[in-house]
Amino acid sequence: MLNKTLAGLVLGAGVAFACAQASALTIGFSQIGSESGWRTSETASIKAEAEKRGIDLKFSDAQQKQENQIKALRSFIAQGVDGILLAPVVETGWDQVLKEAKDAKIPVVLVDRGVAADPSLYLTKVASDFAEEGSLAASWLAAHTNGKCDIVELQGTVGSSAAIDRKKGFEAVVSNFPNMKIIRSQSGDFTRAGGKEVMESFLKAENGGKSICALYAHNDDMALGAIQAIKEAGLKPGKDITIISIDGVPDIFKAMADGETNATIELNPHLGGPSFDAINAAKEGKEVPKWIKANGPLYLPDTAAAEYAKRTAK
Repeated sequence: MLNKTLAGLVLGAGVAFACAQASALTIGFSQIGSESGWRTSETASIKAEAEKRGIDLKFSDAQQKQENQIKALRSFIAQGVDGILLAPVVETGWDQVLKEAKDAKIPVVLVDRGVAADPSLYLTKVASDFAEEGSLAASWLAAHTNGKCDIVELQGTVGSSAAIDRKKGFEAVVSNFPNMKIIRSQSGDFTRAGGKEVMESFLKAENGGKSICALYAHNDDMALGAIQAIKEAGLKPGKDITIISIDGVPDIFKAMADGETNATIELNPHLGGPSFDAINAAKEGKEVPKWIKANGPLYLPDTAAAEYAKRTAK
């Protein structure tokens, strides 16, 4: 009798294990690259969430090239994955490969950024409202400067939804203030090196920076590069030039605690959970909204030191 009971337990455990194995998902993840601290955090977060859920994650780093992402998606489709996460480097040029995924009945979740394609070609977008981030940045800057400011802008990657909408949202608010204007705007490609290089050119063009009231950077890494350029020009970042940026990476909180920048808007990097939930819901026949928003708050210097400590604690 005891042997039969043990055999039953072993058999039951084996069936449970087999079912768990059968239900485990295989997901392809095409990441833009590692151009910023935020992007690295997003990748780590999605990988950790996949591991926690027992998901077999097929990861591909596109190194900022759309053609590499399209190749990766076609590879995922050929492998017959259960779903695809795509962080698109630019908005356009996705229709054909997304149609291929749809024809293969593989749901695609856009993470962090959007695409200019037929919405029926992808399951959902899990991302912040970039235009809202831009509006929030401009609203804070207008209040901080009493609506009078000559602004330089460091744009993100040309053609990316983040750069397009962060610019659009910012400009929509600035246009309401006659004494606020963007005097220079150029892409720093979301990189720290790009931010430094472009800011150097802004400083040279604007009387050594003396005619610049504020810098609006589409991400923190470009702002951090710009801070270095401002210091090398003999000015005090955060004082001589007000700085606001977007992402909420640890280094920006350190800079803010040191008085070298003034505000950041957090971009939530923890997008794996809602992305995987959306794929599971679709496979269960449930309705999934076309946009799952993940907006974060605006942070100021009064909490910067505590936020930096929290985000760098091991």
